[in-house]
Amino acid sequence: MDFRKEAELLRAEAEEHSRRYYVEDSPVISDFEYDAIILRLEELEKEHPELAAATSPTRKVGGVASEKFSQIVHEVPLESLNDVFSLEELIGFGEKTAAALDRTHAFVTEPKVDGLTVSLEYASGRFVRGATRGNGVIGEDVTENLKTVRNLPARLMNAPERLIVRGEVYMSGEVFSRLNEERELIGQKLFANPRNAAAGSLRQLDPKITALRLLDVAVFNVQASDMAFETHIQSLEALEDMGFNVIPHTKCDTILACRDEVLRMGDERSSYPYDIDGAVIKLDSLAQREFLGSTSKAPRWAVAYKYPPEKKESRVTDIIVQVGRTGVLTPKAVIEPVRLAGSTVTNATLHNENFINKLDVRIGDTVLVQKAGDIIPEVLEVMISKRLKEARPFKMPAVCPVCGADTARDPDGSAIRCVSPLCGARLLRNIIHFASKDAMDIDGLGPAVVEALVENDLIKSPADLYRLDAAGIADMERMGEKSAENLISAVAASKSRSLDRLLYAFGIRQVGQKAAKTLAGRFGSLEGLAAASPEELAGIPDIGPVTAGYIREWFDDPKSSLMTERLKEEGIDPKSEAAPTGGRFEGKTFVLTGTLSEFTRDEAAAVIESFGGKTSSSVSKKTDYILAGENAGSKLAKALELGTEIIDEEKFKSMINL
Repeated sequence: MDFRKEAELLRAEAEEHSRRYYVEDSPVISDFEYDAIILRLEELEKEHPELAAATSPTRKVGGVASEKFSQIVHEVPLESLNDVFSLEELIGFGEKTAAALDRTHAFVTEPKVDGLTVSLEYASGRFVRGATRGNGVIGEDVTENLKTVRNLPARLMNAPERLIVRGEVYMSGEVFSRLNEERELIGQKLFANPRNAAAGSLRQLDPKITALRLLDVAVFNVQASDMAFETHIQSLEALEDMGFNVIPHTKCDTILACRDEVLRMGDERSSYPYDIDGAVIKLDSLAQREFLGSTSKAPRWAVAYKYPPEKKESRVTDIIVQVGRTGVLTPKAVIEPVRLAGSTVTNATLHNENFINKLDVRIGDTVLVQKAGDIIPEVLEVMISKRLKEARPFKMPAVCPVCGADTARDPDGSAIRCVSPLCGARLLRNIIHFASKDAMDIDGLGPAVVEALVENDLIKSPADLYRLDAAGIADMERMGEKSAENLISAVAASKSRSLDRLLYAFGIRQVGQKAAKTLAGRFGSLEGLAAASPEELAGIPDIGPVTAGYIREWFDDPKSSLMTERLKEEGIDPKSEAAPTGGRFEGKTFVLTGTLSEFTRDEAAAVIESFGGKTSSSVSKKTDYILAGENAGSKLAKALELGTEIIDEEKFKSMINL
């Protein structure tokens, strides 16, 4: 591959991962892997200056301001930092700084909180406005959501008339673990890490949801102020006196002292209440900072030392098996407690029986565990040299550990399932999923309440929810009359949900929200779908023969028929108009990439589907059009490689006669 082609592909890849990280809060690679892409791109641009572009990811802050929020132009740009990945590079930064200043200078070393950067504006000591970093120049107005952050002061003590500070909103490891446990119960996608959980929470359109996420903020810089400071340390001390939660900081007279502090923080990183992915080293003197200035992307007076992914050894004390909503048995290693990425880890996923056999994981083994960049802790390797004689091999159970029913292996051989639809573990998770926000959206019916209803033998099926009475619920521990009445009202309100949401709520294997909408539009009613043949279902775009088999299996189960009949008796039998046949996009597949200016992706997808087309998340030879907005990434590069027709937003609007 020539250097120019490699640079183009690296830029496209970096843009795609930057969008997923900053805009969608849903990364698919670790920070370490992303940094490696940027480093290689920087090397190419340095070796071949003609390849460097002003719009390169190496020269700009990664994010963009979402159209969901009003936009704010930052009075002082929120710059990014240059990264160093070795102690030699860190010392090199110190030597370069010393040569440029040619005078006495001191540094400040701080932990680099892995959260969402925000600017906070105060007038006469009162919080008036807050914004995300966005692209560093323009951010999103998230003032109302920031007001729900637990330790953000609404009023300051002894504050100047005008003050803008920079901080990092974060989610503690304890809150993050609890949130992901709840999401796992209801079958929602887990947050990749606390940073993305915090970012997704702060960028909710409903501040009530943000408030439930229990976010915090740590402040680390004065952006603008009526007060004058000579040093960074002075400004941090003043912020602390005003009432802010200020980032821990250490003054270092030499770069070697900074190195020692970086190593100390690395050893103690698990003691912080938030994830840290590095340490920030910056000049203390504000005058010296002004003298050195900044590049187009980052200040010359600071760097971020990035820690490598954290891996630690622990011992497997047991292997347990959990049963999921669809009956899948998932093995987990119970390990001796170990601190990883800011939280205490006591178990790690083993995925499935094939994974256990491949690594030869045994009870009693010493294993290497990693959490950085992953959704949940994972066993990476067995330390065979440390294996004990009494270490015991593990085999997946032949019967369900919850209900004792037989288990069966999936045709592809990777998953083992409990075959009983009456399994208690499946019942609990099925009802939690049924009531979840994207399904029937029954407010107040969270995992704890569902578990209490099941334990009190008040529900054995989702249909039982509609026969609950307030008196029975009020008798449960920690409920009371008011809570019971609110829950009954929320259950009644859910009767008006659309057909596609009801189909998704059923939890049929491989029928997600998109497939549920397709089925609702095609058949228009439960009766219509229940009468469809496997061949008819398999011929529907996005369904296919495997999903068709799961749909038929669900509707052919007598228990499903009983539940749908009971739901109808309670007035739950939604209808939808059949999707129009034909249309200008009939048979056409679109892939959307980048940020559109006049549509959200969901809006553009809805328009395409209304004209008979469909959307896909990946580019292939079957893709007809790529609708590309700003910051289009690797999908655009793939389209260029395949020769797929690429259209912009103006072309798309002309195609739909707007």
